[in-house]
Amino acid sequence: MSEPTGAARRRGPFKVGDQVQLTDPKGRHYTFTLEAGKNFHTHKGSFPHDELIGAPEGSVVRTTGNVAYLALRPLLPDYVLSMPRGAAVVYPKDAGQILAFADIFPGARVVEAGVGSGSLSSFLLRAIGDQGMLHSYERREDFADIARQNVERYFGGPHPAWQLTVGDLQDNLSDTDVDRVILDMLAPWECLEAVSKALVPGGILCCYVATTTQLARTVESIREIGCFNEPTSWETMIRNWHIEGLAVRPDHRMIGHTGFLLTARRLADGVEPPMRRRRPAKGAYGEDYAGPNADGGAAR
Repeated sequence: MSEPTGAARRRGPFKVGDQVQLTDPKGRHYTFTLEAGKNFHTHKGSFPHDELIGAPEGSVVRTTGNVAYLALRPLLPDYVLSMPRGAAVVYPKDAGQILAFADIFPGARVVEAGVGSGSLSSFLLRAIGDQGMLHSYERREDFADIARQNVERYFGGPHPAWQLTVGDLQDNLSDTDVDRVILDMLAPWECLEAVSKALVPGGILCCYVATTTQLARTVESIREIGCFNEPTSWETMIRNWHIEGLAVRPDHRMIGHTGFLLTARRLADGVEPPMRRRRPAKGAYGEDYAGPNADGGAAR
């Protein structure tokens, strides 16, 4: 049985064409691709790539300036933060949440809109494997080209489960029996009708938005369309800790707000979502609001 796409690039001694991440004594990272006969240069000296070709991962190399560098293959979170960008990338902390709470499984049929630089596409492809399907839609051709190059660089070539279409999802979506839909775009509410027709009953819609106004409109639009259960929304933050002897404290910097995530599940055809049982706060909806809570009937 052949190895899954990209697996051979993740183990064994370093080979020509491998991505290498060097870590210097101050913890700074440098990523490059191994080429026979080339040299890696830093302001602390240089060393030949040939010293690493054939060496085991986790080796230490020294430059001509006698500075030691630890050599490892970059993890996918490292790779997506250092790869060339067209649009902003989905941060690893959010990609991990999407994989978990959108329940991305091996063999899943997934549609993604808003490819950006290919960060989330790489995470999704690794999760669904060669037997799954990821159809990504990107309205900007220049972003699509950058994403394609980044994904193929990571996997060592085209991924058999990936299809990339340049254009708007709502105008081009032809996929059916889709298990999961991930929308990373300015106005995900514009795609809800098309998405609801593509998703299987029980399928998951996951949206990634940057602002509270986008979040609110997306949630209200999901409620109004009437074929999803009550959406759940959240954000995540990461704070590293400094540990040096008795000096144990949080780092001065943290990865704070990057975006909001929300998920909702597709109901069976012809089924109305159960009535919401919680009452919204007085004034939560303006006088001009004409949505499902306009008469207060859905908030009993």
